[in-house]
Amino acid sequence: MTERAEAIAVTNLHKRFGALEVLKGISLTAYEGDVIAIIGGSGSGKSTFLRCINMLEVPSEGSVAIRGEPIAMKQDGLGGLAPSDRRQVQRLRSRLGMVFQSFNLWQHMTIIQNVIEAPVHVLGVSKAEAVARGEALLRRVGLFEKRDAYPAFLSGGQQQRAAIARALAIQPHAMLFDEPTSALDPELVGEVLGVIGDLAKEKRTMLLVTHEMKFARNVANHIVFLAHGVIEEQGPPEQIFGAPKSERLKKFIHSSH
Repeated sequence: MTERAEAIAVTNLHKRFGALEVLKGISLTAYEGDVIAIIGGSGSGKSTFLRCINMLEVPSEGSVAIRGEPIAMKQDGLGGLAPSDRRQVQRLRSRLGMVFQSFNLWQHMTIIQNVIEAPVHVLGVSKAEAVARGEALLRRVGLFEKRDAYPAFLSGGQQQRAAIARALAIQPHAMLFDEPTSALDPELVGEVLGVIGDLAKEKRTMLLVTHEMKFARNVANHIVFLAHGVIEEQGPPEQIFGAPKSERLKKFIHSSH
């Protein structure tokens, strides 16, 4: 078996908001093609952890490397850290597709305009090429007919599928999903999970914060259970769901059924 390259490596990550320490030293490596589901109760630090990877939140200490390239950090003079090279952060961030809870589509742009915005203006792809790729992605997520519609005219599930197409349009090294279905009506959850499941089958590298346990079990090859800002337990789905060791994890699985 060939050695898989590291896609994302997080080492001893801490994040403090004032006196509150949300992340207390998390280390996690995602290899190319890994689908890692991050589970845990609310307030366990899941979203903060994901946001630290692409520097939407700046870690208080620790390091993040994308494809073997550490994000350069410096002391910020307040006991924390700050990125020392903004351009590096922009470059690395432009290769991490992020899908948020609340879609975050630009409301004044049509769906196809949303999808081509970053490829054209950040990555310098020609408009014709961006549109061709964007339309192919929209076809893949079942939204080709809606390409000229504005987000306000789409259901939540359609908006989230459009947001996934937008994240894929930058041809990311890895995809980060922050509870992509939690803002959706129950009957729309399946259509979004279906798209994410298809991406997992393509062996795309993905980190997925989710409360959909059945989906995590079926799609991820590695599960990370966060509790109180630390990784309480991690392992393959059959171990985490079939033979959990920690009492907290047992309770959590039991309560989420």
